[in-house]
Amino acid sequence: MSHFLYIIHSEKSSSYYVGETHDLMLRLERHNTHVYKKGFTKMANDWRIVLSKECKTKEEAVYLEGFIKRMKSRKFIEKVISDGGILDDILSKR
Repeated sequence: MSHFLYIIHSEKSSSYYVGETHDLMLRLERHNTHVYKKGFTKMANDWRIVLSKECKTKEEAVYLEGFIKRMKSRKFIEKVISDGGILDDILSKR
């Protein structure tokens, strides 16, 4: 089963969120309907996918998610969005 790394953005909160899932549309719906009551994304309901990358395994998706989150950088997230090839470089160097 394929897995996806995804980045969503909310205009309302001017925020990005990075996650991984096996079902992108279901996960986006859950973020926008506040299924995750204590989650970061509960602050808005206008989340939209700005980047998704299909990964070969869940482990790849989790690795990329963790890598991006460890960077703690909006600029890095925006760089990844503008050049998704960065993700392939990250995977090739692990």
